[in-house]
Amino acid sequence: MTENKDELKKRIGEEAYNVTQSAATERPFTGKYDDFDEPGIYVDVVDGKPLFSSTDKYDAGCGWPSFTHPIDQKQIKQHLDQSFGMARTEVRSQNADSHLGHVFTDGPTEAGGLRYCINSAALKFIPVAELAAEGYSQYLPLFEK
Repeated sequence: MTENKDELKKRIGEEAYNVTQSAATERPFTGKYDDFDEPGIYVDVVDGKPLFSSTDKYDAGCGWPSFTHPIDQKQIKQHLDQSFGMARTEVRSQNADSHLGHVFTDGPTEAGGLRYCINSAALKFIPVAELAAEGYSQYLPLFEK
């Protein structure tokens, strides 16, 4: 059974709905994962597909969670976004087509130079201790030293 718009909005919340479905942007420095530093993975709030790892998260000082790259590039798609008189690269999830944020070329050069600037509202965090129980055990090796 496919979820309708009202059911999805009720399940993920109004802000997450507006961000993922209408390409809204949360205000900088207000998202729950901006100043957040726990080990785990970030999944699409809409369909639960793994998107980013805390091992690739860094503080870019921009007001949104920033990552150097996704867990699997196949789970991300990019589009030219010319809204608000700017040319940016929008980042969307592959399966659910959720708006996630944008990718910029001002990231750490030693990690490839990209900064995936992602809305917290588009993400759900799964702590390392809960990966297996939540069905994400294949991502545990990301956190082995």
